[in-house]
Amino acid sequence: MRKDTGAQARPIKTILVANRGEIAVRIIRACRELGIASAAVYSDADELAPHAAAADAAFRIGPPPAAESYLNVEAILEAARRAGADAVHPGYGFLSENARFSRAVEEAGLVWIGPPPATQDALGDKLAARRGASEAGVPVVPGLLMALADGAEAEATKVGFPAMLKAAAGGGGRGMRRVESADELPAAMAAARREATSAFGDGTLYLERLIAPARHVEVQLLGDRAGALACLGERDCSVQRRHQKLVEESPSPAVTPAMREALFESARRVARTVEFHNAATVEFLLDPVGNHYFLEMNTRLQVEHGVTELVTGLDLVAWQIQIAAGATLDRSVLEPASRGHAIEVRIYAEDPYAGFAPVAGTVRGWRPADGPGVRIDHALVEGAPLTAQYDPLLAKLMVHAADRPAAVRRLRRALDETLVGGLQTDLGFHRWLVDQPEFTSGDYHTGLIAERWADGPALTAAEASLAAFAAAEARRSLGSSPAAAAVLGAAARGSDWAAQARHEALRQ
Repeated sequence: MRKDTGAQARPIKTILVANRGEIAVRIIRACRELGIASAAVYSDADELAPHAAAADAAFRIGPPPAAESYLNVEAILEAARRAGADAVHPGYGFLSENARFSRAVEEAGLVWIGPPPATQDALGDKLAARRGASEAGVPVVPGLLMALADGAEAEATKVGFPAMLKAAAGGGGRGMRRVESADELPAAMAAARREATSAFGDGTLYLERLIAPARHVEVQLLGDRAGALACLGERDCSVQRRHQKLVEESPSPAVTPAMREALFESARRVARTVEFHNAATVEFLLDPVGNHYFLEMNTRLQVEHGVTELVTGLDLVAWQIQIAAGATLDRSVLEPASRGHAIEVRIYAEDPYAGFAPVAGTVRGWRPADGPGVRIDHALVEGAPLTAQYDPLLAKLMVHAADRPAAVRRLRRALDETLVGGLQTDLGFHRWLVDQPEFTSGDYHTGLIAERWADGPALTAAEASLAAFAAAEARRSLGSSPAAAAVLGAAARGSDWAAQARHEALRQ
């Protein structure tokens, strides 16, 4: 890892949080604990949102479409100027890995809280990052280290099938296609290129051999401007739908001490290929015999950072801010103590009984779990409509316990206590997951949902009756208030309270 040769850091008094939802609230809380003022930005859809209310000041940046608000670089920089901000924290998503934005922040005389723009440039192209990792001696998935052009069937045959087609500029599962044969490649490339161009403005594709079954394991990094680098353990993110994460845990039940050291060494080597400081995550695939392969390095805070915070006792957001202000890593970071086991599930406004399709609606009731070892990061407000303009993530439910079996038991309890009324969520899926032997044993892989869930366990007549009874009892007990029936949802399959009733029936 090369030392920072850029501008000197300076004290930070006010941070503009260039994001929304639970991550904006999370950053604002870190600011408050550090004695730093916070400024929020909001679109017209978020004028009354919790993150706007939580900050010391809030500034409108445009209408609801993200392209006209949370992706509007000029509007965000103008809000930073009006706020008198010294620094910008991008959170995750939106502009967090956009080198044009981070460079514009620095050119405006502000501190960028994240890896440098040059690092984002170097690693934003997944194909170039693969080449750099390979040159550094880090294993990469066998494939073509070049962009695919039309008529690439001959080159693809050298990789072998089945293979994975991927977008060079992207992530989050977009622009990805599984390809079973050379005959399927032209159509898959056309579809992946359209999706990648729409999502990232870049349709460049590459191909790598499919490794299956596989685990998705990532290493959390923190680095300071003086060149110190810390590996803060690994997270297992193998429970996925559409190549996107639903559940994360640390440590990984699949990683031995020897494998962990090998993963850490590979993560360090990748970080040394660029000028790196602040927070980043290096992602790997793990094959059935324990070999690991570099996937990508995300130059931002991860959605699942809280899992690492629970097992290390560190505040990663606070450290991001302090590193940006010039602090060096201390012993608590360079030699982190391992503290038990943590698991996170993402609560999405999605219908797991219909292919995890996003849903819109209004949260009519919200009862989060509580108690020992439970943490929920969210920005939910009863009565607030959810717009399809933004990511459907509602909340992140995390648990921490002395070991994995205890953490699974705690997660089961916390899921049973957590209820969202008024719209469909994936809580029913999570309640199903914690009772599956593959998950309780830790012996699962990235194909678990595709192989075991489909559209969920079929409703029997008894389960449907129980679900209807639960909803009817809710309506009776809550009376005719506006929140009444909506709080528990309809008796239709998959409504949140009905899903809990189904879950209990399946257990019996």
